[in-house]
Amino acid sequence: MRIFVHSCCGPCLIGVAETLRREGHEITAFWYNPNVMPYREYRRRRGAFREVCDRLNIKPEVADEYDLPLILGRVLAPAEKPGRCANCYGLRLNETARRVADGGYDAFATTLMISSRQDCDLVRGAAAAASNKHGVPFLDRDFRDVEESSHAAAREMGVHIQGYCGCIYSEEERYRKK
Repeated sequence: MRIFVHSCCGPCLIGVAETLRREGHEITAFWYNPNVMPYREYRRRRGAFREVCDRLNIKPEVADEYDLPLILGRVLAPAEKPGRCANCYGLRLNETARRVADGGYDAFATTLMISSRQDCDLVRGAAAAASNKHGVPFLDRDFRDVEESSHAAAREMGVHIQGYCGCIYSEEERYRKK
């Protein structure tokens, strides 16, 4: 199958791409993460995504849209979880599914399903809604079994690994927990 993979970051893409390729799928990696703050971190993650695509010979597609008013006004308006996370997943996966419908892919997947820090049930719900809206299949796969090896490969490559999900709330949470 031709799978369009929404990628939250380069390190998570490694394990997902390797898994899907081993299964015989052809993949295109998609960068659409306007939720990442601050802009400097956004650029670092986008660079790491591109570096992983280059090193693993993955075709990249980049939607380089940093829309701070959209993120602050619509996505992060509910400061509490799970509302803000559901909005964020929905925004990114809806754009992914829209591009799948326009691009002739067989299905879409997301690297969000590799992270033990993400709410995979919320991700599935957002993906199902996007799938229904755009009439494209979501490849519902739990990739958490390759999370550790994926990040180890990123460290070996010297690729930037972020310390928080992306939004200003998640950055604050990582320091509050300490």
